[in-house]
Amino acid sequence: MEAERLIAAGRSALAESRGAPAVMAEAWQAQALARAVGGQLARGGPAELRTEACELSETSALGSAVLDHPMVPAGGVRASQLTEVVDVPRALAALALLLGEAGIALVGVACGTEEEALYWQCIEAIDAVDESVDRIHGMLRRLAEQEREHEREHVAHLEHDGPFGVIHGPAGFVAGQP
Repeated sequence: MEAERLIAAGRSALAESRGAPAVMAEAWQAQALARAVGGQLARGGPAELRTEACELSETSALGSAVLDHPMVPAGGVRASQLTEVVDVPRALAALALLLGEAGIALVGVACGTEEEALYWQCIEAIDAVDESVDRIHGMLRRLAEQEREHEREHVAHLEHDGPFGVIHGPAGFVAGQP
């Protein structure tokens, strides 16, 4: 399944989750999806993102490890359904949004618990989410810089060649001019 569809499903499930166990499970799902997207981009994404994508995958794996593995039914790990990332910038932006929402939900769990172990587990998971979001924002900046550079090169090429490109051949007769 395409990354953006999985991310949308994750956002929907997170929004519907009620209670600490459900929120923790959805935060785990979000980190697992970030790990899968990072892995997919590290293997076959744009070359300029592969190092950061690998780091995102590693960071997200640590974030998943912080949270107790939720009781997820067989085949219930959304990230296992990832087949492609069609639009890398849009998928990364959507993933950052999902992780941000998961972080906010974890803050709610941390603030609402009196269990010290659960509180610290949430704090560590929030830190991991923040680090994953930072890595995604770095990847988005790199893509934006590359796009600006490509645009500058294109504009410079047009300025050099003229607005209609290079005109080859001898100067010819222009009607109405001597």
